[in-house]
Amino acid sequence: MPETADHYAETTEETDSQTLAIRQLNDQLRRTFAGGRVVMTSGLLALGDETVYQVLQAVQAFEDFNEGNDPYRTHDFGAVQIDDHNLMWKIDAYDENLEYGSPDPADPSVTTRVLTIFLASEY
Repeated sequence: MPETADHYAETTEETDSQTLAIRQLNDQLRRTFAGGRVVMTSGLLALGDETVYQVLQAVQAFEDFNEGNDPYRTHDFGAVQIDDHNLMWKIDAYDENLEYGSPDPADPSVTTRVLTIFLASEY
């Protein structure tokens, strides 16, 4: 039987402390654009300032996490639609020099988070 949104919410309570820490840091970056870097693709920027503004607001407000788009429960990916544009965002955790993956994504002192926002067609 397929998992439901209720099942996702119930099992979220069982998530380990490292995953919860990563989720909190990812949510902070997504909601406030603080605690990391935010980058946008040239395709998104080409849509104009008003659309970019709407996209940024939609990313900050995104809360539709479920088993399909958040299997690891870290809130590191989402998709939004603005007008007829399908967009995606992804948070990656790198080491401090942005050369490799973070040795501990739950520890902000050794992690640089990067939120990338892009057109789905650019994926």
